[in-house]
Amino acid sequence: MNTLSTLARCVVVLTLVSATASAARADAVDDAVRSVQHRWEQITYEAPAPARLRLLEELATDAGQMSARHPGRAEPLVWEGIVVSSLAGERGGLGALGLAKRARACHEQAIRIDHRALDGSAYNSLGVLYYRVPGWPIGFGDRKKADEMIRKALAINPDGIDPNYFYGDFLMNSGRPAEALPYLQRALQAPARPGREIADKGRRVEAAALLEKVRSQL
Repeated sequence: MNTLSTLARCVVVLTLVSATASAARADAVDDAVRSVQHRWEQITYEAPAPARLRLLEELATDAGQMSARHPGRAEPLVWEGIVVSSLAGERGGLGALGLAKRARACHEQAIRIDHRALDGSAYNSLGVLYYRVPGWPIGFGDRKKADEMIRKALAINPDGIDPNYFYGDFLMNSGRPAEALPYLQRALQAPARPGREIADKGRRVEAAALLEKVRSQL
């Protein structure tokens, strides 16, 4: 009986140790993701334009290392994809296509791991790539896939500022301003995200400017 009791206590202790270790690993991932996320927000919305390319190159390297340190987790891959996609946009030209392909691979891998991670952000960011990258024979752009991906993001996060803004941008980019209108209005009404004040402020400015452009075409 004493032996059984001792074994039971050992199992409980080992379980607690395992749970504590798992929680510590989760906290480490969350901290790393928040750090990359915050740096991206500062670069995107606050850094002077001449410094953005260099800062995004540095952040893309760090984001790649973060994903490598935390295999099997979707969140680092999502943010690596976002950072690399931003770097591609900042660099521009055909030289950015390789970066866009890297970003696409990150988002596709994140979706395979956990498609709902970060409110479906991988779907949203993948959709943005599909409508902003040139189509065949230059790139992999595909408006049908863009529509499908962003709609999947909206199904997971219907009130989110990002999927509503980018679906509005996609529709406007596709020559459908009347359809874009409600999504941009919804983006401006989206609830604030704790810890994302810089991004929320910047995205609202973008949504308001695009909404004004949409209204001028109706």
